[in-house]
Amino acid sequence: MRTLVFSSSFKQAFKSLIRRDPDLEAKITDRLQILVVDPFHPSLKTHKLKGKLSGVWAFTIDYECRIVFNFKKYPDSDTEEILLIDIGSHDEVY
Repeated sequence: MRTLVFSSSFKQAFKSLIRRDPDLEAKITDRLQILVVDPFHPSLKTHKLKGKLSGVWAFTIDYECRIVFNFKKYPDSDTEEILLIDIGSHDEVY
């Protein structure tokens, strides 16, 4: 079972992004639902990051918008958390 965990930096960036483009909220919600079911679904274009963000992952909302996240697995249980770190344009999050 996977659960989403929203970091404070993600929440702040999300609010700012939705203020600029309210229509994006529905698309983000749909993509997050896909992420919980299958983090590597082809429509997400999930990829591992390099450089200063080495070890974390990102996926695509649309041409401009990305979400940066990481996995946290609990070995004693069947639970996996997906920590949402940041959201924004390519230049904002990378």
